[in-house]
Amino acid sequence: MMFVIYSSQREIISNNCFLYSPFSIEHSLFEKLTFMKRNNFLLITALAISVVACNNNEENKKETKQEMKTGIVKSDWGTTDGKQVYLFTLTNKNGAQVKISNYGGTITSWIMPDKNGKTSSIVLGFDSLSGYLAKPPYFGATIGRYGNRIANGKFKIGNNEYTLATNNGKNALHGGLKGFDKVVWDASPTTDSVAALTLNYLSKDGEEGYPGNLKVSVAFSLSDDDELMIEYNAETDKPTPVNLTNHSYFNLTGDVSNTILDHVLMIDADHYTPVDSTLIPTGEIKAVKGTPFDFTKPEKIGARIDQVPGGYDHNFVLNKKDGPLQLVATLSDSLSGRKLEVYTMQPGLQFYSGNFLNGTFKTNDSKPIIKHDAMCLETQHFPNSPNQPEFPSTILKPGEKYHSVTKYKVSVQ
Repeated sequence: MMFVIYSSQREIISNNCFLYSPFSIEHSLFEKLTFMKRNNFLLITALAISVVACNNNEENKKETKQEMKTGIVKSDWGTTDGKQVYLFTLTNKNGAQVKISNYGGTITSWIMPDKNGKTSSIVLGFDSLSGYLAKPPYFGATIGRYGNRIANGKFKIGNNEYTLATNNGKNALHGGLKGFDKVVWDASPTTDSVAALTLNYLSKDGEEGYPGNLKVSVAFSLSDDDELMIEYNAETDKPTPVNLTNHSYFNLTGDVSNTILDHVLMIDADHYTPVDSTLIPTGEIKAVKGTPFDFTKPEKIGARIDQVPGGYDHNFVLNKKDGPLQLVATLSDSLSGRKLEVYTMQPGLQFYSGNFLNGTFKTNDSKPIIKHDAMCLETQHFPNSPNQPEFPSTILKPGEKYHSVTKYKVSVQ
């Protein structure tokens, strides 16, 4: 706020602080006294307002600092199925924020600065529960009991055949009609000063056709290195397939006005699993070399997508290295300068280029979300593994513990 007092002399109020210039020696004492009396009220008023402004600035700074306090904040977000839904905001020391709801274990936003310091969310999501109750295509959701597809909604364990709820033509997709993405999880935040959250869910025997009571926990943590860690744990009392993942849709520009076709992708995979017309793997494990599936070196997503009927929606067979957690993919965007790194313990990665986004859903600022506006990099075991014995097994048995970690790291180039 700038205040200016007009007189024969100059008084300066700058940066909300009042600077008084002495009178010049040319004025007589009578003139000086007369001037001071006449302007005394104005000077005092200006000083008072200036002090208030300074104090307000300090309060605003304190409020801003408080808003950016590291840790976790819990907010009411509505109810569904007779249960309370919350939104948790995780904030690190850099001011990066990840918001997660216990409805569906859903990442609703991930706020990061771009190369110009402008902040926006790099994942698709909504600012209200109603957006998710409208059943969008798994935006940011925790997926289970089985991520990806199971052919014909059937599988066998030993001599027992199980029939699942089918929700993708004749196939079961992402856990069925009411998978983990559509249930309310029990939430266990850490202390307020730690940017971490654990969600727990008991998937009962027979839910969506799956055998066994499955106890699941998913722990989210946001580090001061702008890394989002997701740790999955599960136990069962009957043999059951388990394949947990997160279905965040990324657009590193932070604006769906820009597609992801100019994003540059690297996937550390020499092989992938070809699919049939219903996106079920054929069972073949095929080399990527010489195909549009070769992302072993960074390539623009749009460069060869026309050679892939329907676009990318395929499982990549990751090259295994020593150590449990390895870098398996990078995604970068020159417009924003943002770069995403994906680390995992899993053997596969589903790259989905947002082929089925059709404008049905809109962003919070009413922009339609259409084909190729966002993409997914889902760490996983292979699709339809329960029916493909040559694929890595996804069967969890009583006494065993399912454990998997995925890390997403964002930086600015």
